[in-house]
Amino acid sequence: MAPRMSCSVVSILVLLAIHQPFTVHSRSLKSIDPSLTSFQSLEGTVKGQTRQGIREVKRYLKAFGYLDYGEGENDDVTLMDNKFDETLESALKSYQEFYHLKVTGKLDVNTLKQMSAPRCGVPDLVHPRHAERNATKHSKLRVVAHFNFFPNMPTWSKFRLNYAFGPIIGEVSPGEVREVCRRAFQSWSSVSQFTFGEVPLEDSPDIVTGFYRRDHSDGSPFDGAYNILAHAFTPTDGRFHFDADEHWTTSLTSTQIDLESVALHEIGHVLGLAHSNDEKAVMYAVTLAGSVKRDLQQDDINGIRVLYPSQ
Repeated sequence: MAPRMSCSVVSILVLLAIHQPFTVHSRSLKSIDPSLTSFQSLEGTVKGQTRQGIREVKRYLKAFGYLDYGEGENDDVTLMDNKFDETLESALKSYQEFYHLKVTGKLDVNTLKQMSAPRCGVPDLVHPRHAERNATKHSKLRVVAHFNFFPNMPTWSKFRLNYAFGPIIGEVSPGEVREVCRRAFQSWSSVSQFTFGEVPLEDSPDIVTGFYRRDHSDGSPFDGAYNILAHAFTPTDGRFHFDADEHWTTSLTSTQIDLESVALHEIGHVLGLAHSNDEKAVMYAVTLAGSVKRDLQQDDINGIRVLYPSQ
């Protein structure tokens, strides 16, 4: 079953439920990004305090796999309050560790900045009850794997996959979208056993992609421009969706969101890869406006080859 996806903390006030690490020195939120001013009152908040807006942080961390109050507690009630409790502090520390931030357990400026960045809607799944973490040290290569898999490591049982397009709406033409996705599929094909081909939607494709706005009947509504960029489902569901309200681009020099970078990332999910905490990896959750990641990195390549080993 596909993991649940949700909206970014920027727009989480309207949720029904719920790397690039930032190594700059601490500054006020207003001086960093005007979009963060609504969180100024949370900067520096620590365990034991009660402040308006804490519940949105709780919902964000729960949505992306960090916060788990356990079976004995009432999640709905706890997630509705604004108390900074011990469980939230622990979740924040896990989040900070995953994104290579200073692990403080506090809502410091760099943590709030990271949480406000545009990203994929798929959970990071770092909680041990929900994730399959690959932390194997490869002694011969002297590297540590940062890639992750989904619970139970779902995979495809075949290597020839056909894809089709649903609605293509927004700022990028259908022809450009098709070419972008063709290149993204080819990138994964070049480092794995998979081959891909486009077919008409009526031909029962394995993978279907398209552009959608807000609630589009998959249980994971989009949230408008800038926040959640796209989301995907695990094998063998085969769906990945772009938020049609984003300002997409195919230009290497644009300051908007690069469509090919996000397509490459979401296809990784469709094949079974979860989020990596390697900021250089395509499977890293955050895609900043103006950034480009059109080349699979070694962590991405290692991940797909571990998930689908050669015969």
